[in-house]
Amino acid sequence: MQTASTNIGERMGRSQELSDSKRGPVIGGQLGNKSIRDISWLLNIPRSTVSGIITKWKQLGTTATQPPSGRPRHMTGGGQRMLKRTVRRSHQLSAESIAKDLQTWCGLQMSPTTVRRELHGMGFHG
Repeated sequence: MQTASTNIGERMGRSQELSDSKRGPVIGGQLGNKSIRDISWLLNIPRSTVSGIITKWKQLGTTATQPPSGRPRHMTGGGQRMLKRTVRRSHQLSAESIAKDLQTWCGLQMSPTTVRRELHGMGFHG
């Protein structure tokens, strides 16, 4: 029999996600009328994680990881590299012309305000 204290190395860290192979038994335990404490003890998973999985399953009907809501906060790496390359080639371009160039060359749709904000964040000023 395993106890929580002997499997400290197997415990999840905060940044790790529980695999699908472990989420299934949590739902199986719930359907088998096991308590959250029993499921937690049997699978060696924190009670808060078990509770979260069960809540998500009841609300959404799935235990799959959902994409984050809202728009992305920053450009992707490829877009930043392209923007930096464009500005380094010619320093005199306006934000409007850079936005049009990025749309033409790599299909990135970006407003001039976004171009200014991203350039400012990269250390280009003026």
